[in-house]
Amino acid sequence: MIITTLEHLLETVKSRPNKRLVAAYANDSHTIQAVGAAVDYGIVDATLTGDESVMLKICQDEKINPNKFKFIHETDEIKATYKAVEIVNDGKADFLMKGLVSTDKYMKAILDKEKGLMEPGAVLSHVTIIENKGYHKLLVIGDVAIIPAPEIKEKIAITNYLIKTAQALGIEKPKVAIIAATEQTLPKMQACVDAAIISKMADRGQIKGAYIDGPLALDVAIDKESAKIKKLNSEVAGDADCLLFPSIEAGNVFYKMHTKMCGGELAAVVFGAKVPCVLSSRGDSSKTKLYSIALAALLSK
Repeated sequence: MIITTLEHLLETVKSRPNKRLVAAYANDSHTIQAVGAAVDYGIVDATLTGDESVMLKICQDEKINPNKFKFIHETDEIKATYKAVEIVNDGKADFLMKGLVSTDKYMKAILDKEKGLMEPGAVLSHVTIIENKGYHKLLVIGDVAIIPAPEIKEKIAITNYLIKTAQALGIEKPKVAIIAATEQTLPKMQACVDAAIISKMADRGQIKGAYIDGPLALDVAIDKESAKIKKLNSEVAGDADCLLFPSIEAGNVFYKMHTKMCGGELAAVVFGAKVPCVLSSRGDSSKTKLYSIALAALLSK
């Protein structure tokens, strides 16, 4: 069964055993609303670190039963975040979620060489699922938030994360488009060179589990008519499940265009740590955070 919408994702995870979530410095209403909804859906059992008095006040204001949560009191946002990471390392949580803590402090705790969540040699990257009425299925994209200018090694890691996510959605052999400004292989454009290398690696079985093609411009990756006009013979063109962007600027603009101007909804997690890590913006809606919790629950072991 292929998961076709984010609501479908919620329903799918709901039918499975609960996962254990810990939210780092959950001193904001959107986080508590989203985690509370995830508890109500039967997706997670939840622990919240942060200022307990603040979190209880939010529960009171939002009419949320505080008995849904286990509270770990810590008023300092850095210490509260490290406490959440410690809970994961102790095997008491299946995934981590960012609350009100700033992204740099959240990432610092994850990346800490002694107390963090990184495996040796792992590449940390952000993967997003976008649902938009203008496209005929969910899109899995990366990286839009962590790696500014991924080199070939990092692009290979991101590609594998995209494939893993798409397969978790039930797509047996996803179609991955390696995005550049053109579908021509231009030696002076590094994005084109990297895309050609990754595509050839897939042809030779060095990257498994997906149809991979690139370089592909965005239009031919997601629009069948454009691919037909340009006479592209490709398993991927016009029907991509996944998009690998050449830089954080390209990915982030695409991501925010969908959410802010096209009414798209999304779910997002960070790959490369010991467990999935929910990294949504402090300004994201509670619904976005709920979908991200569902995605992390789907991907967690």
